[in-house]
Amino acid sequence: MDYTDILIPIRKIVRSINLDSKKIQKECGLSIPQILALTFLSRAENYKCTQLELRKFLELNSSTVTGIVARLEKKGYLAKLPSQGDKRATQLSLTSSGAEILKKAPPLLQEQLVLKLSQLTADKIKIIQNGLELLVEALGAEDLDAGPILTIPEPENFD
Repeated sequence: MDYTDILIPIRKIVRSINLDSKKIQKECGLSIPQILALTFLSRAENYKCTQLELRKFLELNSSTVTGIVARLEKKGYLAKLPSQGDKRATQLSLTSSGAEILKKAPPLLQEQLVLKLSQLTADKIKIIQNGLELLVEALGAEDLDAGPILTIPEPENFD
């Protein structure tokens, strides 16, 4: 049996995510994880959070989040502030520049996908879900950590 009819749509999904990432990078100079970090801060109480809270939201490892925070801080989109209760701890705070660049950022692919999925019937959603679960099983990827957010890894030399 030829499995090309399965492999091509998978490749299209991967390419779609990569092309969206490149488009966003070109349009606003930010990676998807950086936009997601700024979005999280924009919705946080007083536009502040800890790095741990951000890491849990992004579901990325500490070193990756440290890099994201460092690049956003260097661009002036977030600031590290001393914590009120513990001066050794810091809080991340969205700056006015960060809020402005976030307004200019194009909608993410996952937002468009959620909109399209919301227009499908429950039966079609279940078919898609079942098919994707079978695919994950076929890939042996059941135990991989994955959050509900579509991201690609932050490049180490990204500026």
